[in-house]
Amino acid sequence: MSSILTFTNRQQLLRETRDYLFIALGMIMYAVGWTIFLLPNNLPSGAVPGIASVVYWATGFPVQYTYLLINFALLLLALKILGLKFCLKTIFAVGVLTFATPVFQHFVKGSLINDQPFMACVLGASFCGGGIGVAFSANGSTGGTDIIAAIINKYRDITLGRVILICDVIIISSSYLVLHDWEKVVYGYVVLFISSFVLDQVVNSARQSVQFFIISQKYEEIGQRINKDLHRGVTFIDGVGCYTHNNVKMMFVLAKKRESNTIFRLIKDIDPNAFVSQSAVIGVFGEGFDKIKVK
Repeated sequence: MSSILTFTNRQQLLRETRDYLFIALGMIMYAVGWTIFLLPNNLPSGAVPGIASVVYWATGFPVQYTYLLINFALLLLALKILGLKFCLKTIFAVGVLTFATPVFQHFVKGSLINDQPFMACVLGASFCGGGIGVAFSANGSTGGTDIIAAIINKYRDITLGRVILICDVIIISSSYLVLHDWEKVVYGYVVLFISSFVLDQVVNSARQSVQFFIISQKYEEIGQRINKDLHRGVTFIDGVGCYTHNNVKMMFVLAKKRESNTIFRLIKDIDPNAFVSQSAVIGVFGEGFDKIKVK
């Protein structure tokens, strides 16, 4: 029994370590896009980095300090709603980005692309959107409007990119008050759309649902964990094996596609020998999914 617990603890440790490494990678990607391509070319972006950029252009106040102060307030909100585990990873992400930003600014003077604002816009947005997506895939966040998006995404079936898109339009529009250049604002909108698109592609958070059929001797434990950890319903179905003629319990589960990895992890931790079938479904309607809409 102790060896099983040790193996499970080792798996959890490796999983958490991998998550933190991916979060760090995502933040480095974001720092590259923000400080090397967007900020030097006066290209506005969204979220808290967008606010920090506006403050920097207006006053010269270092972007990393503005970013850190705003996120401190938002993290207090996330701590109450999203829980300590999410906040720990978000704090780590905020710390990595806060540290990486001045490092890239120091070693890379100016922009790698000069006099080509559109190319800088595309590359910067791609790095930023990809970085956020990598962080979200590891259950982390860059903070700011990502925290707001994660809170809304927890209770509503809205893609992360769409939530961030709505929040960031106001931030980018406000950059005109400092830059006084509508062309830069338009480039900011391009940054926003590209980063939102890349984000959705990375985290695969479109409205897609999957169904699971799970056969395991530990069906009670697996079912309870799915209920508790994912707040998803589990239906037990009585079955009989054709070859063995033994009675079996089969679990039927409907979940969001983004939750698939969590379900597989959960099953592997409890019963690595479980038989699992996963398939995509066209649509799921009811509590916790889409509402039934009939014209």
